[in-house]
Amino acid sequence: MEKNLLIPYKQLFLFVLGGSLYYMIEILYRGYSHWTMFMAGGIIFLFAGYQSHSHSSDYPFWKETLHVWLFALCIEFSTGCLVNLRLGWNVWDYSNLPFNLFGQVCLPFALMFLPLCAAAIILDNYICYWLFQDKKPKYKIF
Repeated sequence: MEKNLLIPYKQLFLFVLGGSLYYMIEILYRGYSHWTMFMAGGIIFLFAGYQSHSHSSDYPFWKETLHVWLFALCIEFSTGCLVNLRLGWNVWDYSNLPFNLFGQVCLPFALMFLPLCAAAIILDNYICYWLFQDKKPKYKIF
């Protein structure tokens, strides 16, 4: 099959992989999750791949990670505002945690996202290399 024809399948695969991993991490950490977290995880994972593939290998890895981290926090916050505040589904509430913003994001969980975002970039790069014949990943830390 021609490489351009694989792009929708590749994106769908990466979305499902990212969503599933995010969902499973929540299950392992909190004991439960919600389908909206699957969606958020898929979107974040796609962005991690896009962020990484849109820069040369000379672009510092810490900057890529920072961009993905900020995007992930925005997705988490906007998902929380929609599902918790607007729709009232009460999927999570961080109001009792320090440095929270409307109870939808907080500093302790935001800091846990940072290494997860770095791992998402690396995982996406190697999945694309192994399964979709993309270029071999190279990283410049600084």
